[in-house]
Amino acid sequence: MDLSPVATRKIIVSQPGIVPYQTAWNWQKQLQKSLIENPEQGDRLMLLQHPPVYTLGQAASNEFIKFPEQHDYEIYRIERGGEVTYHCPGQLVGYPILNLQHYQPDLHWYLRQLEEVVIQVLALYNLSAERIPGLTGVWLAHKKVAAIGIKVSRWVTMHGFAINVCNDLSGFQQIVPCGLVDRQVGSIQEFIPDIDLAIVQQQVIAVFGKVFDRQMVLA
Repeated sequence: MDLSPVATRKIIVSQPGIVPYQTAWNWQKQLQKSLIENPEQGDRLMLLQHPPVYTLGQAASNEFIKFPEQHDYEIYRIERGGEVTYHCPGQLVGYPILNLQHYQPDLHWYLRQLEEVVIQVLALYNLSAERIPGLTGVWLAHKKVAAIGIKVSRWVTMHGFAINVCNDLSGFQQIVPCGLVDRQVGSIQEFIPDIDLAIVQQQVIAVFGKVFDRQMVLA
């Protein structure tokens, strides 16, 4: 249980726009290292978008990649769990750098909290999202609209969640997203055609603060 004074319970939010994957990955590693070394310096949440890029979890299988060995796609194998996924503009990516010892040092709890943020944001649009037992992520009408993959070191998190807001989903056709051969990927735009990513981003900030019981401070 976090017994720190309410005044110190803050998460600093940065919103840098569209950021190359390597740049954001470096930021995450630096912030995680800094928070491990200085646990009282405060938690962070980065909300951004990426140019088109594929990422694979550290133990991900190449069998879920459909494009040939010789290709022009940008691809990274990273520390998170999970299989291959795709990022592109119009998808809102969140990278929380949190010290879970100030919340609950429980990875299952943390994953469910990230899912809850997305579920509550979608509820603002009268969309009834759901979890699927045994799978991580958030689903609308049996389509996966939010993927989650994390890495935790000494209870400090990195990587996070990706919400398909109004992005071009065609890039997912080159892979088996998250290794789920019998599941479809969807976006919020399919259900709310005039969805505005900038508004969703602000809603994510507000709901994140509510779910994690923190004051959100814009950097």
